[in-house]
Amino acid sequence: MSIAIACKDLEFDNIVAIIFDKDGTLENSLAFWRELGIQRARLIDAQIPGVGEPLLMAFGIQDNTLDPKGLMAVGSRQENEIAAAAYIAETGRAWFEARQIASNAFTEISASKYLIKTPESAPLFPEIREVLKSLTNAGLKLGILSADSSSGVEDFVTNHQLEECIQLKMGTDENISKPDPQLFIQACQALGVEPEQTLMIGDSQGDIEMAASAGAAGTIGVCRYGNLSDLASANVQIASLSEIKILKS
Repeated sequence: MSIAIACKDLEFDNIVAIIFDKDGTLENSLAFWRELGIQRARLIDAQIPGVGEPLLMAFGIQDNTLDPKGLMAVGSRQENEIAAAAYIAETGRAWFEARQIASNAFTEISASKYLIKTPESAPLFPEIREVLKSLTNAGLKLGILSADSSSGVEDFVTNHQLEECIQLKMGTDENISKPDPQLFIQACQALGVEPEQTLMIGDSQGDIEMAASAGAAGTIGVCRYGNLSDLASANVQIASLSEIKILKS
């Protein structure tokens, strides 16, 4: 069964699935990622003094705020780890040693019981639960494709009790990351749908470029932080998922 979806003055016909980004699209997680980046930088700086401040800037953290377009906000763990290792290597460490220091620090912080992502520390945006339920009831297949790990996506779905709505829980666990169109194609294959019948909804340029290159039915940019210019290539930009309307089946 296919659905017609309207968003502002644009209509997308013959839609059978929607794939969502997670962070910044469904989940209000900027504060959590900011704190995670700060703790990673502090731990590495404790071992290699002087690295912390430039590393915070590389993560997109400045004046205790996180840039929603920055590395921590839109990059995968692997990309953040490589960036951290590059700053460590600048101090004269061998590349293998730099990678090991970064990896160990990231793992230690992730294992900390004091920094755990919960529905309280990273809540859903207010409209999400109702919108997802409405789309599911209309017969659409829904999935998540995130720069987070697949286990992180699974935890998100479980923690927010979205199992009845979300059929695909996919992260970037391998060597490819957004905006590689293969990610979107793999997600569609896992859902059992064609890209040309699937919408992509995300808050970053990588989400939009990935889906467009993969031949998606359309792209919807979610501009929660005033980042309209970064999502100019999306077919339509919205401030809330409540602007998505089901027209007919």
